[in-house]
Amino acid sequence: MAYFDVPEIEYNRYSNRQLAAVPLAVLAVALLVLSGSFLVYGTPVPLGMDFAGGTELTVQTTASADEISSAFDQQPESVTGAGGENQYIVQFASTDSQSLREQAESNLAQDGDSAIVQSISSTSASFGQGSQQTALMGLVIAFVGMSAIAFLLFRTFVPSIAIVISAFSDLMIPLAFMRLVGIPLSLGTVAGLLMLIGYSVDSDILLNNHVLRRSGDFYESTYRAMRTGVTMTVTSMVAMLVMGVAAFLFGIDLLASIGIILFVGLAADLMNTYMLNLSLLRWYKFEGVRS
Repeated sequence: MAYFDVPEIEYNRYSNRQLAAVPLAVLAVALLVLSGSFLVYGTPVPLGMDFAGGTELTVQTTASADEISSAFDQQPESVTGAGGENQYIVQFASTDSQSLREQAESNLAQDGDSAIVQSISSTSASFGQGSQQTALMGLVIAFVGMSAIAFLLFRTFVPSIAIVISAFSDLMIPLAFMRLVGIPLSLGTVAGLLMLIGYSVDSDILLNNHVLRRSGDFYESTYRAMRTGVTMTVTSMVAMLVMGVAAFLFGIDLLASIGIILFVGLAADLMNTYMLNLSLLRWYKFEGVRS
């Protein structure tokens, strides 16, 4: 396996408080963004049609995005390219799909003819709320399961709680990013967040295992874990960034959102694993055991 040339960081130059300060500050800002969003908008992150309910039309028309927005009685929630020539996905908060179809065919042109409504789907608010509760429950169950596995593997409080805190931060930071840039929470983005839990557990368990169960000096064990962990994480980041950019260029918004969310989450994971988790492990190894 080829490794990235990871420099040996002189961790002994920094105290545990200094190492933990940056990731904890970023986590605090993320929680502030999410709590402020909840107070102002009623939800920590914007909700997609899967969870908020509404109607989505895929139309083929020569009209521009601005013309599409003004062609309906109500303002669309979003108008995005669908990837094909003159294809657009138009989303509405309304669930009156029949009326929206008639307005699209009457007010939008396609080479002199009526616009072609290629597909239309509608989700009721009650069904969306049910889907939202199911998706959030899935996230909670995955997080609790991950926490239980961490405690079963190491059976000591500090190394296990270090994994849990890092994973929690790995979720909160991308969620705050979604609010700041307006990426809606949907079934697809929930899948991306579930993937982040797995990525976080991999890197954190790798570090804890090298430090606690392998022979060698603390910093030597840390460097061995970093060579493998940073290689895996950076490789995944590059893959997610390429997927996100390619999906954006081809107008596949869902894949673009998943790619960007995973890229941000993996970047947060690097910080949390090798600063926050490491500071807690070092405290446990050198101070916590004696106290």
